[in-house]
Formats: sequence, C-alpha cells, structure tokens
Amino acid sequence: MESQKRKIDMKKFMGLINLQSLPKAMIVLVLALSLLSTVASLIVPLFTKNLIDVISLDHFQYQFIWFLLAAFLVQGIAGGVSTYYLAYLGEKVVANIRKQIWKQTLHLPVTFFDQNRSGETISRINNDTAVIKELISNQLVSIFTGMISLIGSLSILLYLDWSMTLVMLSAVPVIFLIMRPLGKQMRQVSKRLQTETAQFTSTITQVISEIRLVKAYVGEPVERKNGDQGIDHLFDIGLKEARIFAILQPLMGFVMMFMLVVIIGYGGYRVSTGDLTAGDLVAFILYLFQILLPITMLTRFFTSLQKAMGATERIIEILEHDREPEMPEEESNLLKVDTTVPICFDHVSFSYLNHEAVLHDVTFTIQPGEVTAIVGPSGSGKTTIFSLVERFYHPSSGTIRIGDVSLEDLDLREWRSCISYVSQESPLLAGTIRENICYAMQREVTEEEILRAAEQAYAAEFIQDLPQGLDTQVGERGIMLSGGQRQRIAIARAILHDPKILMLDEATSALDSTSEKVVQDALQNLMQGRTTLIIAHRLSTVVDSDRILVLEKGTLTGVGTHEELLQSHSLYQRLVEQQFRLEIRDSVDL
Repeated sequence: MESQKRKIDMKKFMGLINLQSLPKAMIVLVLALSLLSTVASLIVPLFTKNLIDVISLDHFQYQFIWFLLAAFLVQGIAGGVSTYYLAYLGEKVVANIRKQIWKQTLHLPVTFFDQNRSGETISRINNDTAVIKELISNQLVSIFTGMISLIGSLSILLYLDWSMTLVMLSAVPVIFLIMRPLGKQMRQVSKRLQTETAQFTSTITQVISEIRLVKAYVGEPVERKNGDQGIDHLFDIGLKEARIFAILQPLMGFVMMFMLVVIIGYGGYRVSTGDLTAGDLVAFILYLFQILLPITMLTRFFTSLQKAMGATERIIEILEHDREPEMPEEESNLLKVDTTVPICFDHVSFSYLNHEAVLHDVTFTIQPGEVTAIVGPSGSGKTTIFSLVERFYHPSSGTIRIGDVSLEDLDLREWRSCISYVSQESPLLAGTIRENICYAMQREVTEEEILRAAEQAYAAEFIQDLPQGLDTQVGERGIMLSGGQRQRIAIARAILHDPKILMLDEATSALDSTSEKVVQDALQNLMQGRTTLIIAHRLSTVVDSDRILVLEKGTLTGVGTHEELLQSHSLYQRLVEQQFRLEIRDSVDL
C-alpha cells in the first residue's frame, strides 16, 4: 500500500511540474552541456593517473598538463552554462505551477473561501511552491550531473580495478538502510511544517489586514499570544527536522569517511604488492570523490523530494478541487443572456454547508427594468438571495430562471458581466482612484468616460479637490477615503461598467445623513433604465420601489407596493413604525 501511494504521489508530482511545457531545444542543450561537463570531469583523473605514472618513470611529458588544463576549461564553461539553463528550466517549472494554482484559485467557488482561510491559500501559492522550487531549481540541477558522474565514475572504476570497486559498493546497502526510515519521517515532518506555516500565514494575514480593529480593542496581547503560539509550533517542527538532519549527516559522513579510509588502506596495500600503480590509486581516490559528492547530493535531493511531496499533496488538493464553470474568453457554447426577461425564483430553498436552511421554498419574480426591494429582519436571507443571483451559491432545491432558461445554463462570465453590485462595505483595492473606477474593464477607457462616471456618481467634486486627482492613492481597502467617498467611487465603477442588472446591498446604511443624500442621488442616476434589486433597512430608500418583498426567517411572507404592504402586512407595518421612530430620533439629535 505504501509503495502504491508513493507511485501515485510521484505520478501527480510529475504531472504537476509538466515537463512537456518546457522548450525542447533548451532541454537538449542542457543535457548535451551537462554530459560534456561530466565527461570532462571524468577525464581529469585519467590524465592525472598518467601524469603521476610518467613522473614516477622520470619521463615528464608537457602534453598531459595541456590536456588537464583543456579538460578543466571545458568542464568549467560547459558546467556553468548548463547549470544556468537548468536553473532557468527549474524557475520556469515553478512559474508554471504558480500560474496553475493562481488560475485555479481565481476559479474556485465562493464555498471554498468560506471553508478555508485566505492566509492558508496564500501560503499554498507562496510557501508550498517555494519548497518545490528548492527541489527543482537547486537540487535537480546538481543531481542530474551528479548521476552522470556517478555512473561514469563507477564504470571507469570497475575497469581500473573491479575488486576495489566492489569493496566500495558494499556501503550502498548501509546508505539505503539509513535513508529509508529517515525519509519517511522527513515527509511527515514536512507535511506538518507546511500545515503550520499555512496556519501561521493565515493568522498574521488576518491580523495585519484588520490591524485597526486589533488596536481599537487593545488586542495586541491576544494577537501576540496567538502569534507566539504559531511561531513556537514552527520552532518545534523545525527542531524535529533538524534532529533528522543531525542523525542523517553524521551517519552519511561516517560512511563516506569509512569508505575513503578503506580504499586508501586497501589501495596502498595493492600498490605495495605491485598490483596497482601510484597513478591508479590516485585516480581511484579522485573518482571516489566524484562518487561521494553525488551521493551527498542524492541525500539532499532525497530529503528535499520528501518535503516537496508533502507540499505537492497540499497543492494537488487545490488543483483538484471543484471549480466554477469555465469562463471562456472566446465564444461559449452556453446560452446567451437575455436581460429583457424576468428573473424568476421558483420554489427556491438554500442552506449553507452543515447549517440550517436559510431560505424556505421562496418564489417571486423580478421584472426587467423595475426596482425590486427586499426587506426583513437581519438573518432573514436577503443577502443570500443576492449571492444566489450572482451564482456564488446554488439552490439546495428549486430553480432560478432567466425567462424560461435556468440560470445554471447561462454563460457564467457573460451573466456576471451583466451585474454590478454596490454593497455597504464598498470594497476598494490598493491603488489609485482611476484604477478602482476602471477595475476589470475589458476595453480601453477614455478620460472623458471616467470623469463622466465620476460626475454621475457625485464623486467628481471631491476627486478634483485631491492633490493628484484620479491618480490619488486610496490605501489598502480604500482606508484613505471616507465611507461616502468610497461609496461614490464604487457607484462610479458600476456606472462605467454600464450593467443591465443592478444590486444594492445596504448601500447607504453606514453613512451620515449628508453623505447619504449625495449617495442616494448618485444611486438614482445609476438605477435609471436598469433592473434593480435593493436590500435596505432604511425603508425610506425603498418606498418608491415597484415591488417590495418581505422576508421572515427565510420565508417570503409578503409581496406588493409600499401602500399595499402597509395596509395588509403586519411585519412591514412594524418595520415602518420602527423606521419612523428612528427618523424622528435622528432629526431631534440633529
């Protein structure tokens, strides 16, 4: 079972590095140069042997010196060039792996990110691939030439003196017995190290991204304790890895030194009896070093391979995870989106993983070009409906249709390109205002278009007052701007994308009254001529909607206009009364 598992892992590892994607001409060049360099290194001991034997016979010949210099020169140049291009190929392999993981990560469903911390995913892309990079770029470079040198040296040694070669090879079973159990331990330690590294990366990523929350609640002692625990775990695993190396390296050093002593002692005896010349013994010792060095490389390669296999398992978990339907850049075979027809929820129920149902048998219709509002207490399922419309999740039962076509049958890329989403948080990316307004545009955008969108979003005035205008940096998550400014940039972005369907999720709930009035005016510009779906606690923002849906604990209990629901729906009446009291209180406070 162990061997079968290892074969499967090696197969996945070879599939991951995908050697077929590398330039064939460069691989051939590297192989040729590596072979030339190794052959030159194998010739050096033979020339040295002849040189010593000639000196001992008092017949010195200068051509041996020139042959040695030529061999050293060829070995150096060919070895240097092949090492560089081998490193290039290694870097290329790792770059391809990182591109695979990054592409897969972008196409993973939202459910994956619900269940996995973002820092752990970041660690897979950075840290786990770095382990594979160490193996390919550093160890694989040396192990290839080392194996050629090992095979060549053994062949020549068998030719020079087979009995001494067999004495030397007697140490191979000892090396194997040392490597096998330590290799298994190294793999387990490596897997734990990658897991702990991912968890630690996740922790510090979360803390740094929410550093204002940490400082506001004086959470530094708590986070320092959590960080220290993660560092201590990494320290303990690092010590386990160090203990393995502390056993491995002295044992390997002892075996190699023992081999050297045996060869020198046994060879000296053979020279004294006349069975070997002094040059033969020197050549044998030189070839022995050319064997010991690859064996050392092989030891390092083996331990790096075990670590890389552990990292590969984590990467494969991501690459083999179910992903969203492919979003092709070119023509798709899926059905095209028709936004001139209603969006229908037909007996839709939904529950998050291992949780109770959030929506229960919900049925309603969103008419094209109209404004549909969703109201209800917190936790009633309003935002879940938005997530289902955007296909972040799929209904547990029931169907969402666009006209007569199931939402699942539409091209996902085209469907999402029809939608713009403005939320309470108004997420912005670190960069300039211009970059945030133009985010993900698939065409070149003119300065006039950007300014027009900013004017319609009532953002042009404050942008012009900034020292660098559209090129002003907004900071991480837009922290350099106020909440109202972030909202207006998000609205400008939505206007520039010119969506057919607009979704507003508590877009003004976190604003003061002055900012709310400006943002409301901007939203009115944005909503014109579009199918609009609104979530709002402040009922003053939804009273003019064409249709209002009332949700209670995941169940749709009312559908109608503001006047109709005010007369017939008890929960809606209570919500209006509560909102009326809040508005009176706010006006008194002012």
